[in-house]
Amino acid sequence: MSSLEMSTEPSAEIAQETIIEEFGYFGDWTERYQYLIDLGRKLPPFPEALKTEQHKLHGCQSQVWIVPGGNAARLEFQAISDSSIVSGLIALVLRVYSARPAQEIISTEPRFIDAIGLSSHLSLTRTNGLAAMLKAIKDYARLALAQSAA
Repeated sequence: MSSLEMSTEPSAEIAQETIIEEFGYFGDWTERYQYLIDLGRKLPPFPEALKTEQHKLHGCQSQVWIVPGGNAARLEFQAISDSSIVSGLIALVLRVYSARPAQEIISTEPRFIDAIGLSSHLSLTRTNGLAAMLKAIKDYARLALAQSAA
């Protein structure tokens, strides 16, 4: 990849720092939830044709669809939920993990979750759904790495 083709995306760690900084501007969780909802509304349109059982993420109370693309050098994800707060969580996860090399995805721990207080402000079902989403993304990255080594 030439330097002109290299991604201008910040690293996953920089993306996490930016998220932590953004959430630091809000004084209470009412404002943070509203910000999450706003982030979810800004997700790119998700094609109805991709809302299939194959792309549906199980382990979430809400309906969530996630579609991987690319290869080990650069994985990209499209995702959406029927829940506005979960769509906001998806927006955060995609900022950290989408458009990254598979190895970076695997090695990046989602420390922003604890740093912004999500772990103590989400319901158990949303926490489980977020964990399922993160596991799916890392599993796709592992699969992409295995396919590139084959």
